[in-house]
Order: sequence, then C-alpha cells, then structure tokens
Amino acid sequence: MLYGSKLSTSHLSRREALARLGGGFGGMALASLLGRAEASGSALHHRPSAKRVIQIFCPGGMSHVDTFDYKPELARRTGKPFDPEGKLQFFASKPGNCQGSYYPFRQHGESGLWMSALFPKLATCIDDMAFIYSMQSKTALHGPGCFMMNTGQTLPGYPSMGAWVTYGLGCETENLPAFVVLPDPRGLPPGGPINWGAGFLPAVHQATTLDVGNADQPIADLFPPKDFAQLDRQTDRESLDFLQTLNANHRRHREGNSELDARIAAYEMAARLQLSAPEVTDLRGETELTRRLYAVEDEEAGPFGRQCLLARRLVERGVRFVQIYCGAENTTAKKIRPNWDSHEDLIRDHGYWGAVLDSGAAALLQDLKIRGMLEDTLVICTTEFGRQPATQGAVGKGRDHNAGAFTAWMAGGGIKGGIGYGSTDELGFKAAEKITHSYELHATALHLLGINHQTLTYYHNGLEQRLTGLEGKGVIRELIA
Repeated sequence: MLYGSKLSTSHLSRREALARLGGGFGGMALASLLGRAEASGSALHHRPSAKRVIQIFCPGGMSHVDTFDYKPELARRTGKPFDPEGKLQFFASKPGNCQGSYYPFRQHGESGLWMSALFPKLATCIDDMAFIYSMQSKTALHGPGCFMMNTGQTLPGYPSMGAWVTYGLGCETENLPAFVVLPDPRGLPPGGPINWGAGFLPAVHQATTLDVGNADQPIADLFPPKDFAQLDRQTDRESLDFLQTLNANHRRHREGNSELDARIAAYEMAARLQLSAPEVTDLRGETELTRRLYAVEDEEAGPFGRQCLLARRLVERGVRFVQIYCGAENTTAKKIRPNWDSHEDLIRDHGYWGAVLDSGAAALLQDLKIRGMLEDTLVICTTEFGRQPATQGAVGKGRDHNAGAFTAWMAGGGIKGGIGYGSTDELGFKAAEKITHSYELHATALHLLGINHQTLTYYHNGLEQRLTGLEGKGVIRELIA
C-alpha cells in the first residue's frame, strides 16, 4: 500500500472517458477496475483501521430524547409549558408541554451509558458503540436533511458519501459493485436516489440498488423477462461468447485503447453479476441460527433483518460501502407512519420502528463481531434530524422536527466503543457542547478508512470539491480507538 499520496485531477481523464459508458453495468465494471488498478493504492493517506462501511439510515427523524439521549430534567418537567411566553415556533407547530421520554432509560454495559427501553437488544452491544449526542442539521426539511447527512449539502446534485468512498478506494471484488444500497421494502426515502447519487463525480460511482425481496431479479433488468421464451441461460451464454469473440477480434487491431477495454469489461461484469447477484441475495445457505439472529421470518422485523444480513454478506464478498434504509418516504400512513416521522403518535410509530431497528442492528453488530469482521467494518447509524422535547401542540402525542439536536452512533472499524461525545442542553432542545454536523462525522469515517478528508477532492465548477466542504472542524479524534 502507498501512504501519504493525494487524489488529484490527474486521474480524471481515464475516469471521465470511462464514465461516458453511461453508468449501469459499465459503472460497476469501472469501479471494479479502478478499485484495484489505481484508486485503492493512491487514495490511502495513512494506514486504515476500517476496510468497509455499513451505514444504517433512519428516514423521518428519530427522536433522540426517546432513544439515546437521557434527559432526567425533561422528565421532571413533563406536563409543564415548554415555552410559557409563547415566543417559539417549531417546524410545523407551536410548542406544547414538556414531554419526557415515552420509554424509560437505564444504564448498560461496563460503560454505564444510557439507552431507552426501546432498544433492549441493541443495549447489549453498547460497549461497542460510540454516540455523538451533539449532532445538528442545517434544515428541518426531510429531503434536504437526508441530503445533508448523505452528501454533506442540503441541495441535490452533490456526491453521496458512498460515491466519495468508492471514488477514493474502489472495490475489492470483480463480481459485485463497490457501492450498494438496500432501500426499505416500503419504498425509497425522502429525496429518492439522489441520496446515493454520484453528483458531479463520474456517474459510475453512484450506488447499485438491490431489491432484497426479489431473489429472481435482485438488480433491475439483470435477466430478461420470463416471457422472453427465446432467451435462456444457454442462448444467453452463447450470445455472450459470440460477442466476446467479436470484441477480441476488434481489440486485436486497437491495442492500448483503454476505453474499448473498459467497455468490454463492462459487459463481462454484467455477465458475472448474473451469477454473483443471485448468489449473494440467496439467504438459504445461512444457518438456522443466523436466520433466527436476524429474525428473517418475522413478519415485521424480518424485512429489515434481511437487509442487515444481506449487508453482511455483501461486505464479506468485497463490497466497499453498503447503505441500509430503515424507513421510506412519507407516503400514506396505514397502521403506522412509513418511517420515523412521529408527528401524531410517537409511541405508535417509534414503537414499531424501534423494534425493527433494534432487532436488525443488534444482529448485525453481534454477527460481525462473532465473525471477526467488526474490527475492520465501520457501522454508522444516523437520521436526518431529531425531534422536539415538547409535544406537538397542546394535547399532542407526537413530536415535531428538531434540526437543533439529534444523536448518531458508530461502531467497529477503529471506533472506541462505550463512549459518548458532545451533549445537548438539559431538555434536549439544542446541541450544547462539541456541536457536530455531517462534516465531522464524514471526516471521521474517511479517516478510519485511511483517507484525509481534505485531500479527497474533485475539481468541479472552479473549485476543488470535497465531501466535508469547508465548514467542518475535521476528524473527531475522541471517537477513535
């Protein structure tokens, strides 16, 4: 490995030429080719402690005061006016009365960190987790809030963290994409695919989405429709072999044409995916013990459990960055809200999603640890913003958006477990000490991957752009083991 070198625009001619292939399977091939040929060696600035990332994202705005951020003073003031003078305005309501956590908190593990009863399984992993209690966002809108946590900016059009990581480090496998997203089965999150787009980076660095619930077609259009009777595996293989012969004849007279080589590799990658994608998404080979750990047969927790299990299988096979969504867009609410956006009834919505996240995330951490993978796999769990410490309205049972405070946590990959960083005020209304934004969280993740966030850049619109922008304070050293 090389350390101390800098990513620069000297790589762009190759990347841009290959990017013109148009993404899709060409993108997957490029990420694979560049991952070994140039990106993984030249992007490392120091020895990494993490090789890969699994990020869990909880759309809708998880309430920090009901989950990880223990506020005894808020509990004591429950029922008293939050804003007696009537001067404040929350995102969509006037403040109601103070409302302590709907779930009791208690200390766990050797660290003695606090966690609410919403997460009994995750509490058993608390000594492996580091909590950032002082997170803030620059917006209380769902789409822009998701963009900020995923791309570092509230506006669309910027590369996601996964795109930046694969641009810098590439992939460790030829048979799978470098960056994979597992959306919630209920649908896409606020803002949709922009959350995992490549922005102004070459399009090849955007994520490939996998449909966890469709083992026959895990990637859209990977296989021909079933009613295409004239195509089967045999005829498809024959067609690919014939194309390979034509490509080889064409290339023989054009030695040194890297664009042609990359195009050929792109189609070969598509062929490999027809074998590798169904294999990685087929969970039948997992032991019964593992399937029970992830609760894959449970009607409610099972879908997210399968996402978490698939994430482990993907990183096990060399995928660099996997993002899992626990919740979807705010479509029609049936029994519950389709994400964590608990305006009307927090006990109803957080009660449901809490059990889902608790089961899958705890299983993921435990499984990675048992397999010896947690030490070099960085797990991140975040949301776009928090929720208010008062009820939404005078007699409400929900909480409004709160961009001023929320909690994120990290585990594995060189993170110091069993610690908390920063704090909110006594009611959990605003971050008070060591205020943290997406910039610092992203800088820390890149550092653990061996990348200096200041030198992972891409020239665009007259500027050397980077994931962490120009506003952040840099790496959170206190979180690093």
